[in-house]
Amino acid sequence: MKHSNAFFVRLWALLKKETRQLVRDKSSLAIGLLLPIILILLFGYGLSFDLSNGRVGVVVEQSTQQSSQIISGLEGSRYLTTQQYQSYQAAEHAIQNAEIDAILHIPATFAEDAANGQAHLQLLLNGRSTSIAAAMQAYVSVAINTAAAIQADRQNIRASTAMITVEQRMWFNESANSTWYLVPGLIVLILTLIGAFLTGLLIARERERGTLEALFVTPIRPIEMVIAKLTPYLVIGMIDIGMCLIASYFLFEVPMRGSIISIVSAAFLYLLVSLLLGLTISGFAQSQFQASQIALLTSFMPAMMLSGFVFDTRNLPLLVQLISQIIPATHFMILIKTLFLGGDDWSLWLKECSILMIYIVVLMFASCKSLKKQLR
Repeated sequence: MKHSNAFFVRLWALLKKETRQLVRDKSSLAIGLLLPIILILLFGYGLSFDLSNGRVGVVVEQSTQQSSQIISGLEGSRYLTTQQYQSYQAAEHAIQNAEIDAILHIPATFAEDAANGQAHLQLLLNGRSTSIAAAMQAYVSVAINTAAAIQADRQNIRASTAMITVEQRMWFNESANSTWYLVPGLIVLILTLIGAFLTGLLIARERERGTLEALFVTPIRPIEMVIAKLTPYLVIGMIDIGMCLIASYFLFEVPMRGSIISIVSAAFLYLLVSLLLGLTISGFAQSQFQASQIALLTSFMPAMMLSGFVFDTRNLPLLVQLISQIIPATHFMILIKTLFLGGDDWSLWLKECSILMIYIVVLMFASCKSLKKQLR
């Protein structure tokens, strides 16, 4: 009982010290409270895979009712803008100068071929950006098919019995809006960056200032120091989680189909992983500069490139897939996107949160190890 009371007395004293130190450190408060707002606005509004103004150059060798219907179909798409060119050479020059994103070539025999059911159109895409090219191909194809269907309806042409019509439905992201896909992943990046950097400089800063040695001569234990240093930053991190969820729902209108309990609990566990990772790095680093570089290379960069934030990890080489499974952000990325767009999947929640708990235990041990009372 006496040892238990001494533990809480030391822990309370350390908590007050760390809280006052955080409040006085304006740079840490700015990183913890202002940087998440800047990041979510910057990435949320600035990063998008959607194509809203695709530029199509149209070359018509012979103007007919059928070609006019195709052009009307393109102009009726809210994702496309069209510009007609008198010659193919002029359109080719425009796409080389990045003035347009695609060329639609309508041959002189298009009307005759359409009547025979053998019409062909040539679509040339600017492949400098594969994402734009793929979106352009889809939008142009839809516009052409829509125009052809309208033309057939007006002429009372009965569709062939061999024709198959595919009615497409997209689950979980009905509007095919990339913001719905990116914003949940953005929460992962923000918690990774904020968590690792907030605590990544703590021990290294005290070591540079010489105050760490003063703690070593006290009866404080490493586990008490870890808990005391984490607690104020956990509070800052929970505020960041709240801001991210509010911005996701109200600013970007991302559906939150999972329960708030499952989302916040998973985010809390990942925040704890990020904070412990930063604290471990700070304990082993010899300077703040070294700690910041290691934190960047071991947390934010892998979370950005290998967690599935942008690229599906299943498309990566097998070795890279295995490496991505070591990164904590990969497991939280899968979970948070499912909770936002798919709803509560408690089996997945239990699996991924169990993995995060393993990381917490390992990193807690590593951070205590890095704070053993020894001078370097």
